[in-house]
Formats: sequence, C-alpha cells, structure tokens
Amino acid sequence: MRVPIIAGNWKMHKLPEEAVALCRDLIPRLGKLDDREVVLCPPFTALPAVGEAIRGTKLSLGAQNVFYEISGAYTGEVAPPMLKALGVKYVIIGHSERRQYFGETDEMVNRKMQAALDHGLLPIVCVGETLEQREAGITESLVKSQIEQGFKGIAEGYAKEIVVAYEPVWAIGTGKTATAEEANRVIKVIRETLAGIYGNATAAAMRIQYGGSVKPGNMAELMGQPEIDGALVGGASLDAVSFARIVRYDD
Repeated sequence: MRVPIIAGNWKMHKLPEEAVALCRDLIPRLGKLDDREVVLCPPFTALPAVGEAIRGTKLSLGAQNVFYEISGAYTGEVAPPMLKALGVKYVIIGHSERRQYFGETDEMVNRKMQAALDHGLLPIVCVGETLEQREAGITESLVKSQIEQGFKGIAEGYAKEIVVAYEPVWAIGTGKTATAEEANRVIKVIRETLAGIYGNATAAAMRIQYGGSVKPGNMAELMGQPEIDGALVGGASLDAVSFARIVRYDD
C-alpha cells in the first residue's frame, strides 16, 4: 500500500518569520496525518526556521533544489550535505521552472538525484510536458524519456524511496489542470516506464504525485485515481486553510 505524499512547494515566497507564521497556522489544521505524508519545501533561507517550527510534528522538511557537487567553487549553489545538516529529508529536483529558467537538463537532473541519494536525501523528481509538446502529441514519449534519462544508473534499492511528480508545464500556475483521468493516464505511463527499468514490484511501490494548479476543489478527484499517490502543490500551499483542505482531500 503506497502512502500518499503531499508536498507544498513555496517557491520564492516567505521570509523566515512569515514561514514560521504559516507553519503555526497550518499545523493545527492538519489533524493526525496517520495515513499520509506531508512535506513543506520553503526557500533555502527559511529552511532552519521551518525545520524548528515543525519539530516534533509528523511534517517533513524539503528543499526546492540541490547541486550535484558536495563542495567547491560553485557560487550560489547548495550542496547535499548542507541540506542534510539542516534536517532536510526531501529535495525537489528537475522542477519545470528549473528546466525552463535555469537550463536544467535530464543529465543534470540525473546527477542531482545521484548526489542527493548518496547523502541521504530523497528526491522528488519532476517530469512533464509543455503546451506545445502536448499539442504535438508527444506527452507520453517525452515523460518516458525524462524518466529513462533521470533514473539512469539509479540502483533499484534507491528507486523505491524516490518520489516522482508529474507536472504538466501548461498547468503550473495557470489555473488550468489536467483532468484526473488525463493525469492518471500519464502517471500510468510513468509507472510502466519505471517497471521497464526496475520491474513491476518496484514500480508498484513507488509513489507518483500530480502537480499543476492543485487546489481543494480538485484534490479529492485526483486522489480517487488508482495511479495518483499525492500532489506537489504550488500556490495553494502558501495558504494554511487551502493547503490543509488539500491534505485532507476536503473540497
């Protein structure tokens, strides 16, 4: 039985004090969280404050990016051991905004995944198509390639711990959402691709989220699909009431 995982990607929002205030508002609204996992991914500058604010709860701390070297002359980058030292458990890798604005490639995603895993961090690796790619009818072949390239050389023992997030780029921050059936269809392709790499048992154990304008009104329908194991939530995770409703599948 796959445990659903809902991650809030705060992107470039919230000063440390604002992040703490959001945590304090959110935590009592979430309930016991006995049957699902919730991850908060604040910006780097708020990681220590959020880590302290969620200490003693069942919430996990996540980062939004990581570099693939452990030290060196890489101005502006953050290494896996640095995140680990802050109590980070998960790290988002290959988000479409990183690919679009910062030129991240599948090869870079693969190197970041390897580095994260080598230092005890669990990747939430993102795949998904642009509107142009969708209209060209290459969604399935594209996500298949992103998975194959991203997971190249990743050992099966590690694979079970990795979370995949299918996030159609055309649905991120646009208010547009893939239908639950459409998201489920693509996620099934992702799982079948993973099965081709690691076998059916491992693929069946891996958690695959949907991301792209997730909100309280569509979360229950998304989670009613057999292949969808949670959500990577952007803007709605910045509001305690909305995010708590998403976590509870409360529309």
